[in-house]
Amino acid sequence: MSSTKPRIAVILSGCGVFDGSEIHESVLTLLAINRHGGEYQCFAPDIRQHHVINHITGSEMPESRNVMIEAARIARGDIKPLSEFVADDFDAIALPGGFGAAKNLSSLAFDGPNCTVEADVAEALTTMAEHKKPIAALCITPAVVARVLKGAEVTIGADADTAATITAMGGTHVIKGHGEIVIDRKHKLVTTPCYMLDANIGQIADGADSAIAALFDLIG
Repeated sequence: MSSTKPRIAVILSGCGVFDGSEIHESVLTLLAINRHGGEYQCFAPDIRQHHVINHITGSEMPESRNVMIEAARIARGDIKPLSEFVADDFDAIALPGGFGAAKNLSSLAFDGPNCTVEADVAEALTTMAEHKKPIAALCITPAVVARVLKGAEVTIGADADTAATITAMGGTHVIKGHGEIVIDRKHKLVTTPCYMLDANIGQIADGADSAIAALFDLIG
């Protein structure tokens, strides 16, 4: 790699909490990477979004959108298809939350513990784990990671139903609060609840910063 700064790949799932990446979590993750002295590159699957939600009414809209094109709004256009991700080019990977992770990156929202994970997402996570490179997952994305990395120890906060889903997938759930993290050293995995708890933006910033700080510690 040309840069001496840690390089973090950030996987996005669209743009907007109800059908894509949670914008606060995404931006604050990018900010934390920058402030901890790293560089980032955003990625997203180049696939059709499961559905489009009106974020004012919560109703589904009669249109179709592309996950990567929507995620490019957060990345200010600097985004690559996840199919082009190469583990050797990065020191770690981070996944902000949002329901897009459960609808676009996986079928978690519909199939629970029997969900499938989008092929490029599963490949990226598996390859990073094989290379023993760390992963950070925020909000609902720890449940997606737990589907891929068997036996992972994670937190999504205190939601009993999601915790039960993680257990059913063979993972271990640990209850945590605002700004708190779980570090699974076996899998080099850091997780934090963020908006899986009733949170304000300051608490999201605390969680993102704590997770990224621990991620950089795992990079070493």
